[in-house]
Amino acid sequence: MRQADRRGRQAQEGSPMENGVGQELRTPEPPAAASIPAPRPPRARPRLVFHTQLAHGSPTGRIEGFTNVKELYAKIAEVFSISPTEILFCTLNTHKVDMQKLLGGQIGLEDFIFAHVRGETKEVEVTKTEDALGLTITDNGAGYAFIKRIKEGSIINRIQTVCVGDSIEAINDHTIVGCRHYEVARMLRELPRAQPFTLRLVQPKKAFDMIGQRMRSSKSLSESRVASGKETLRLRAQGPAMLEEGPSPFEEEAAHRVDDLLESYMGIRDSELASTMVEAAKESPSVAQLACSLDSVLGEFAFPQEFVAEVWAAVCHPKGGQK
Repeated sequence: MRQADRRGRQAQEGSPMENGVGQELRTPEPPAAASIPAPRPPRARPRLVFHTQLAHGSPTGRIEGFTNVKELYAKIAEVFSISPTEILFCTLNTHKVDMQKLLGGQIGLEDFIFAHVRGETKEVEVTKTEDALGLTITDNGAGYAFIKRIKEGSIINRIQTVCVGDSIEAINDHTIVGCRHYEVARMLRELPRAQPFTLRLVQPKKAFDMIGQRMRSSKSLSESRVASGKETLRLRAQGPAMLEEGPSPFEEEAAHRVDDLLESYMGIRDSELASTMVEAAKESPSVAQLACSLDSVLGEFAFPQEFVAEVWAAVCHPKGGQK
């Protein structure tokens, strides 16, 4: 009976061959859960390594891992075994004291950094015979204000020992190391007429005669940044450095116009400050909104209202701003 029962069950269920399968039927396994792709690891930040030399002559060093100008100076100083306070300013792709190649808020990834260090100290006596001395001041972002431009025919232009690139260390024996460029410009504007005063200046150490061309690329700064369209490292006074596309021709032109306004109103030039103001103006639908934005971010400058209006016009309505 048991054998007959087994045969009956097989007849009902069918043998493996009768079910059209070359092996015994098995209970199908549940389908595997849909595989969820693992999240991609965050894109690794490229290792940014820059070449550097002392402008007056040195071997080539390599620096990396900085996020602002002070850290940049510290890295350069470490490579050449000097103090960061020895560095007055840096230029890009030239060892010369060329204010058009001054390192500001951005470094092209192909740029070669030259550090200009302290040279001789000198003192000059100046008598202010008119309100404007003819100086345009900038600073290195690390405590030193220096001369970026000397106006032809001005009071300072007649003093042959004062040169572009000289750092202003003291006014009438009052040290200004650590002051921002706009503070120094204000001090100079407020000096009384007809009363002599003394400037203590530090000139960059001069290059050797045999220095020659020592840059890695023959491209100029504007070519490497704008024509190539390559990324640049944006150094910020606050927050980490960011990789960004090079500024567009419009942004460069707008920043140049704003820099001109800074010089005419305040006696300073600052490409990083000008770029920051261009960004703020682009996001401001009106002069009043730009004034509020600048006051919240750059309140220590105390920009006059007419200056803010000209900045907004220069960025948002460039044709009108140039009239």
